[in-house]
Amino acid sequence: MSSVVPNLVEIRDLHFSYGKRAILSGLQMDFPRGKVVAIMGGSGSGKTTVLRLIGGQLRPQRGQVKVQGQVVHKLNTAGLYLLRRKMGMLFQHGALFTDLSVFENVAFPLREHTDLPEELIRNLVLMKLQAVGLRNAARLKPGEISGGMARRVALARSIALDPELIMYDEPFAGLDPISMGVTANLIRNLNTALGSTTILVSHDVKESFAIADYVYFLSQGKIVASGTPAEMLVSTDPYVKQFVNAEADGPVPFHYPGKSLADDLGLGVHV
Repeated sequence: MSSVVPNLVEIRDLHFSYGKRAILSGLQMDFPRGKVVAIMGGSGSGKTTVLRLIGGQLRPQRGQVKVQGQVVHKLNTAGLYLLRRKMGMLFQHGALFTDLSVFENVAFPLREHTDLPEELIRNLVLMKLQAVGLRNAARLKPGEISGGMARRVALARSIALDPELIMYDEPFAGLDPISMGVTANLIRNLNTALGSTTILVSHDVKESFAIADYVYFLSQGKIVASGTPAEMLVSTDPYVKQFVNAEADGPVPFHYPGKSLADDLGLGVHV
């Protein structure tokens, strides 16, 4: 992926496995500054693992992940925590603290990572909640708002520290069509407003293609296709066509591999 914009994140020859089970094999990926890049693919294709490697939660068996020119897995604990302060993360199910108010959830990273006075923290939290349309819900608990609103609170928390890199793990999962559209627009608008780099992990084609500048398709831990959303929509690659058009038949089988039903029922042909 070529761009005159320097890459904030670079992944080179990345291999990762759990024991003998390979998860990622030979990944090469670029995430330019100021862009929204989507990582798409079916369940179990390795999408979330990529985010965990970027954040330093996991270490690769081979290859490297660079963020701001630093090899993540070579950083010591202090260096890794310093790098993470420049990252925002929206977890798949929001991961809000249910016993804390909306306000306290967004204030949490500011109190954890800065020594700012409470008055300034209050103003920053209210500004972040205003950006996602929930300033007037500041005193409510997560259980008192809808799922779509909770996702927006999590989004406000992920940008509390004005991160240079924002990562989203399935931000549209479980949302109704209106909330999906609102969330997608927020992701794009916040990326522009903050001048950040956005990595979007999703299997939702419509919303992701509407806001992404570039797309990587993963299957069985490998990149099978990449390009702009417009290029992916007209791609003749069998995997991309199956995924984009939600087709049952294609490179990704519906049935888990193994014996046929006839064999399991003892109806196979015996010679």
